[in-house]
Amino acid sequence: MESLWSPQNRDTFRDALAARARHGLDHLQLPVPDGSPASLNKAALAYADALARGVVDPTSLHAIYTDPRPTDRQLADELHRALQENRLAPWLYGLAPQDAAYRALSDAYMAANDRRGIDRSEVLASAEPLRIGDESAAVATIAAQLHADGYLDQPYLGSTYSPALADAVTRLQRDYGIAADGIVGPDTLAVLNLEPGDRARALALALERRRWLSRNPPPTRIDVNTAAATLHYYRDGALVDERKVIVGKPGKETPALSSPIYRVVANPTWTVPKSIQNGELAGVDRRYLRAHNMVRRGGWIVQRSGPGNALGLVKFDMHNRRAIYLHDTSSRHLFERSQRHLSHGCVRVADALGFAEMLAEQEGVASEWQRALDTGRQRFVALPRDISVRMLYHNVFVAADGQVAYRTDPYGWNAPIAAALGFSGKGASVAKPEAIDVGP
Repeated sequence: MESLWSPQNRDTFRDALAARARHGLDHLQLPVPDGSPASLNKAALAYADALARGVVDPTSLHAIYTDPRPTDRQLADELHRALQENRLAPWLYGLAPQDAAYRALSDAYMAANDRRGIDRSEVLASAEPLRIGDESAAVATIAAQLHADGYLDQPYLGSTYSPALADAVTRLQRDYGIAADGIVGPDTLAVLNLEPGDRARALALALERRRWLSRNPPPTRIDVNTAAATLHYYRDGALVDERKVIVGKPGKETPALSSPIYRVVANPTWTVPKSIQNGELAGVDRRYLRAHNMVRRGGWIVQRSGPGNALGLVKFDMHNRRAIYLHDTSSRHLFERSQRHLSHGCVRVADALGFAEMLAEQEGVASEWQRALDTGRQRFVALPRDISVRMLYHNVFVAADGQVAYRTDPYGWNAPIAAALGFSGKGASVAKPEAIDVGP
C-alpha cells in the first residue's frame, strides 16, 4: 500500500481531514502522519473507522448495550483499493451515514461552529420566574440570547417581558422538551445559559451516536428515544406513528438495547420485581394489597388484571433478559408532563390500547386480540413475526418537521462521549428523578 500514496492521494487525504468538521470530528485527536506511507495508513484507517463505526465503542460506556453497530468492514483492504483506484475521497465520504437526518445534524453543527466566537450576554442568575408583563433587568439579556439563537427575529431592548418574548421562549421550550408555557423558570434559564459551544458539542455527540447505528435498520421497527421520551413506529420504511412514552428515571435508566416484540398480552398481571417489593413496597400491609388488587404468591407480590394494574390493559412482551418491555399504564395523566423520565426502566406507551390494536390489525391478528381483551383475564396473542424495537438515546435529533430539536441529557450519558471526541464543557442538564408511582 505504501507506493499508492501518490501526491494526489496525499492531497485528497489532507483535504478530507481539513473538512472533518462536517462530521463533528474537528476536535478529535487523530494519529498525526509524519509523511511516511505507514503513518498515512495509520491516520487514514483511524479516520475511516471513526466515520464507519464511531469513535467510541458504546458497549464500553454501558453495562447494557445491545443495538448492533455497523458490521465490521475490512477497512485496510478497502483503503488499499481506494488508493489504487484514486477513489479515496468518495470512499471516505461513503463511510459515514448517508441519511437526511445525519446531513441535517451536520449542517447544524457547521452553523453552530460558525457562531462559536459570538460573545454571549452575561449568564443569567436564578431568579423569580418571568411572566408576561413582568419588569426585570434580565429581560434584555434574555432577548439578546433568544435573538442570537434564532428564536427572536428582531432585537429587543426593553425591560418588560412581552408577549413576543413569551412566544419566542415557548418555541425554545418546545425544542428542549420543557413545558411550553412561555414562562422563564429554572429549566428555561438552564437552556438560555448554554453557550454556542455547548450546542456544537451536543450536535457532535448526536452525529457520533448516529454513526453507531446500522446503515440498514429493519424497515418495520419501533424506535424509542429514551432521551426525548418519544416513540416512532416505522412500517416498510415509512414513519406511520409517533407518540409519547414514559421511560426510566435516572438511576433506573431504560437501557440501550435492541429487542423485538414477539407477543401482545391482554389484561396483564404484574409480578412486582424484588427491587420494588423490597423498596417502595417494603412493609405494606394487607389493606394496601387489597386496595391495589394485589396478592402474595410464593413470596412475590402479584397485581391482578384490571384497569388499575400498573401495566394497564396491555403489555408488549419482548425478547430480552432484562425484563424490559413496553406497556400501558393506569397513570395516563403522566403523559401530559414534559419531563417523562419517571419509570423503573420499562417503557409506558401513550394510548397503548390504540397502539396494540393498530399492530394487531396490521399483523393480521386483530380478531384474536379483541377476543383476548374481552375476557378481562390475562391472555397472550402471538405476533406472526417479531417487530424490532430499538432503545436509542438521542437528546439532539431531527424532528418530524425537519428541524433539529434539542433535549437535556436526562441520564448524564454525554460527558464521556464528549471527552472522547475532544470536547470539554458542561453540556445539557440532567433530569431530576421524582417518586411518582411504583410501576415498572
